[in-house]
Amino acid sequence: MHLLDPISFSFPLLASATEAADSSMVVAAVLLSLVVIYLASKVGGELSNQVGLPPVLGELVGGVIVGISVFQLLVFPEGGTDSSNSLIMSFLQTTAGLTPEATPAVFAAQSEVVSVLAELGVIILLFEIGLESNLKDLMAVGIQATVVAIVGVAVPFAAGTAGLMTLFGIGAVPAIFAGAALTATSIGITSKVLSELGRLNSKEGQIILGAAVIDDVLGIIVLAVVASLAKDGVVDVSKVIYLIISATGFILGAILLGNVFNKSFVAIADRLKTRGGLVIPAFIFAFAMAYLAAVIHLEAILGAFAAGLVLEETEKRKELQKQVCPIADMLVPIFFVTVGAKTDLGVLNPAIPDNREGLIMATFLITVAILGKVITGLSVFGQPGINRLAIGVGMIPRGEVGLVFAGVGAASGALSKPLGAAIIMMVILTTFLAPPLLRFVFPDPKTVDGGLEQLILDGSSGTSLVIEPPQSRVPASNDSSNLEVTPDSGDR
Repeated sequence: MHLLDPISFSFPLLASATEAADSSMVVAAVLLSLVVIYLASKVGGELSNQVGLPPVLGELVGGVIVGISVFQLLVFPEGGTDSSNSLIMSFLQTTAGLTPEATPAVFAAQSEVVSVLAELGVIILLFEIGLESNLKDLMAVGIQATVVAIVGVAVPFAAGTAGLMTLFGIGAVPAIFAGAALTATSIGITSKVLSELGRLNSKEGQIILGAAVIDDVLGIIVLAVVASLAKDGVVDVSKVIYLIISATGFILGAILLGNVFNKSFVAIADRLKTRGGLVIPAFIFAFAMAYLAAVIHLEAILGAFAAGLVLEETEKRKELQKQVCPIADMLVPIFFVTVGAKTDLGVLNPAIPDNREGLIMATFLITVAILGKVITGLSVFGQPGINRLAIGVGMIPRGEVGLVFAGVGAASGALSKPLGAAIIMMVILTTFLAPPLLRFVFPDPKTVDGGLEQLILDGSSGTSLVIEPPQSRVPASNDSSNLEVTPDSGDR
């Protein structure tokens, strides 16, 4: 359900655009785009890291700076822009002899290629996240994650729809569309931040991740319902039932596959002696699962995530993680910078009359979007001492998923321009607020670990004891029996 959904890619358009354009110019444009993307990603990520914020936030901000809102180096036609707005196209005209007549075709082809690379980046990101996760841990929090996901869909949807109808006099269909946009959660952004914070395998991280997956599936069903309502005025019940059955079958099938496929995968990898003998079969499996998910009208990223979970159960997982990491380092930043580049901050300008009404509605939607997800943490049960605020904050970012709702609603004619702008503003703010908020609600693991180390001085002998936390990926509890006590000479 991404804005960059592979199902919606117009490959014939890409082929015709490339044929109409000079292929060397298309390659040059893509290469320049990657230079801009990697510079924005690295500079933004490093600056963000220096001030104690997740690097992914810097990548998003870097994308905004090089995108449509500021320098217009990286722009896309779906944002209402054309080749005349792209500085890369202007640079090619000046330095490489690109003619004005050929520029639109080169721009279209370049935009398609970068969009494909961005979607490939998020697919690999979710595959990597799956490899870092643990199926048993996810299943252990399955009930809590399901409750969190249901609350995170129901509360924002009901509050947003009812509020727009009663407070702003919005019609039922557009209000339902806007309410549906509030249900989304960007699993890509949340999982990346959790991974950077070292919290992906914490109990809170597993609940957030599981809830985000379920939330995406529920979001697909909600989108199908509201799209049918906007198009025909009635809900296509058969389509909704199909989505529910296919989503359930896919998830259960992936779990069962893990018990059967693990040994076969290891046996195949052991027999391959040429370069890429482990990582290539892994990507074949990941892309096949992503394709299967897309074919049955789920998200391709859910298939990639399921593939990662399956391969995480194999004895090759650590070696595979090391081999996937540099590939992810090359492709994942393209996704985050592209999301930022497509963010049009012009909708926040109050000097434009249409934006004023949108700003008022956006304030309401942003409030509902944040509170409606934060409250989900309160629905977690049977987990004493768990960080419920962190769970709620982790569900806040809408990201590209929320933009899909806005795009479908605008295309159907259901949304007015102010309401469409309000939804976009809600998506922008929730996407950019979530990373620093997650950093705030999750204390630094190093600080926590350092706080656990205590120096106990013995007054009579002058010796000391150092109490150190056990080295484990996920601390099971705060039980003092887990602490290792070792003598120290006292000269520390």
